[in-house]
Amino acid sequence: MTWKPYYHGDGIRRRAALAPAPPWRTFPRASQHREYQPPPGLADAVNAALHLRRPLLVTGPAGSGKSTVIEQVAHEFDLGPVLRWHITSRSTLAEALYRYDALGRIHAQSLRSATGRTARHHRLAGRHGDDIAPFLQLGPLGTALLPAERPRALLIDEIDKSDLDLPGDLLDVLERGEYEVPELVRHRRRSVGVRLWDSQDTHTVVHGRVHCTQFPFIVLTSNGERDFAPAFLRRCIRYTMPSLTADLLRDIVRAHFDGLPDGGAQDLIREFAERVGRGEHLAVDQLLNAVALLTGDFAPEDGQRQALHDLLLAELSRA
Repeated sequence: MTWKPYYHGDGIRRRAALAPAPPWRTFPRASQHREYQPPPGLADAVNAALHLRRPLLVTGPAGSGKSTVIEQVAHEFDLGPVLRWHITSRSTLAEALYRYDALGRIHAQSLRSATGRTARHHRLAGRHGDDIAPFLQLGPLGTALLPAERPRALLIDEIDKSDLDLPGDLLDVLERGEYEVPELVRHRRRSVGVRLWDSQDTHTVVHGRVHCTQFPFIVLTSNGERDFAPAFLRRCIRYTMPSLTADLLRDIVRAHFDGLPDGGAQDLIREFAERVGRGEHLAVDQLLNAVALLTGDFAPEDGQRQALHDLLLAELSRA
């Protein structure tokens, strides 16, 4: 990446072209399956989870590569696009299984009534007169549990941010490998085509119930900010990301830059590893940003370089 002062702060209009983006910041976002460097022991944990049909719980600090492993597994094992469910304190199991737009359906019914159509006309319209399908969509977990010849890959990101009851609720669904859509259980039609989470394709849900045939490959990530109940932990394959050493960071930088950039990359890696070793809260993304901006033939110099260094490598726990 070539460093250029795009913004000067003088109010003069310029149409300067941006330099090419770093490989990990191109859009649409590209999979990092080639660049990812799994730490020791992670491959064994992945294979155990695949073989035993158990979720893989990966614990480690932010930016340590917890969520990237699933991209590499999905690519190598040909599991298709990764389904993603990002957890917040407001996340619920129901929304991960399916979404139902009840208000939208009521509004559509009101519009049809407002046109003055007769009841006979609605009966003749049949299922097109009041079709529930347009107002239903499977969530990421609901899509992952659909019957299929190959398992889907599902990332449940930052499970430790969830409400206290969510892991237990999730455990019940994963143990049974099935769920129901109550709105379809009560619906007059036996079969309804419901749109998937990640495409416009539909799956026919019969009697409102979904049963998986291939347990999905599920990676749950945790920053280690809370403990989980033993009942939840014993049903997961658990892996803790190792400490970020200089050798491991060097491999990560090489993979992302197709080699080790000249002009101070080694020093940045060494400093980063030392700071992490002292307990500072830093993410690998920050190191990659610093290497992209502060190394190479067109890197900033002197005071500007130091100012950018401090900006990019500020500890995350500080305001």
